[in-house]
Amino acid sequence: MNRKLCFLGITFTLISLFCLASVRAQIAPARTLPELKAEIQDRANRGAYPVAELKASDVSVALANLKSLSHDDWATAWMPLGDKYMQQGSSFESKDKSAAAQAYQQAMQYFLFGRFPVEDTDLTRQSYDKAVDAFAHYAKISDQHLETFVFGFKGQTIKAYLGIPKGVSKPPIVITVGGLDSRKENNAIRELEYLKHGVAFLSMDMPGTGQDKIKIEPGAEGVFSAAIDALEKRTDLDSKRIVIFGGSWGGHWSARVAFTEKGRIKGAVVQAGPVHEYFSPEWQKKALGNTEYIFGLFEARAAIYGVKTLDDFLAYGPKMSIKDAGWLDKPSAPMLLVNGAKDTQVPIEDLYLLLRTGSPKEVWFNPDGGHMGRSRTIKDDEIFKTVVLPWVVKHLGEGS
Repeated sequence: MNRKLCFLGITFTLISLFCLASVRAQIAPARTLPELKAEIQDRANRGAYPVAELKASDVSVALANLKSLSHDDWATAWMPLGDKYMQQGSSFESKDKSAAAQAYQQAMQYFLFGRFPVEDTDLTRQSYDKAVDAFAHYAKISDQHLETFVFGFKGQTIKAYLGIPKGVSKPPIVITVGGLDSRKENNAIRELEYLKHGVAFLSMDMPGTGQDKIKIEPGAEGVFSAAIDALEKRTDLDSKRIVIFGGSWGGHWSARVAFTEKGRIKGAVVQAGPVHEYFSPEWQKKALGNTEYIFGLFEARAAIYGVKTLDDFLAYGPKMSIKDAGWLDKPSAPMLLVNGAKDTQVPIEDLYLLLRTGSPKEVWFNPDGGHMGRSRTIKDDEIFKTVVLPWVVKHLGEGS
């Protein structure tokens, strides 16, 4: 296979604890604490999701301090590492801004992992707030042009991060959409790679996550239309050349935008995005027990729907089907579809469904890959740099 471009705790009430136990009784059992620790350390040792950006030695320290599977204990184990790097950043600022920026970035990564898988307690929310603050410190002293981009949608204020390449007049833009457990803060660090290619980026949380409190429901994709409206008001950007990228749950939104904004975007990357089969109760009952996701998958997935019980969760999902909305046979913007054939989180059939319907599309998939196409031999960064980024840059260049 050509890897470069192969296109074909205490805070819970007794009731909520009972509900969670009931859910777990209906799906495959979660990892025990020792199993979770062993899995996280193994992934840290080999630089794998979701700890690819964390230092293996630091991970060992946090895991030694992890006392239970409660989300508050989780946040308590990881936040001290973020605090350590924040202190380092502060001490470096006056003498070495590059080292300070790197320390702030590292702090952000630990705070973000401290809020994993969802900000549903005081301490996990505190960890996320600290991550946002760490990113602000990073952006302030970074040698890149990074700014907070604010616009409105349905009476709410939406915050995103805009990165603009230096020395480029009216650069094109890639809008990037976070997934279930990624946030615009860590995504923005990866998106810095676009600046090297003369491409600006707008890093956004997907609805229902991070600082985007828009309810997940049909029509919520309008938040990305509102983002395009706001970008069109910028005279320093080329809003006639926009591509949208979404990974995992974010891919669902990029697929929707490919249809709703086909006249205003140059293309859409749908990497492991849910389309139709994902939302079926049959798939969810099986997928909720997968071992690709490190822990807390039901809590994370239920949170974005605003539900607590398994029955409510299974009933909510089908309304988000793009197929049942009647869109798949309609024209769309050009799409690149990316995933792994062995994905246990989003069915590969959803990629095939998009491929077989509507406008012609391009596809890259890893026959041995899991979610997002990643595997032990092909990591996320490689897929980004050799598949996604070249496609985005190519399509933004067309018509320039």
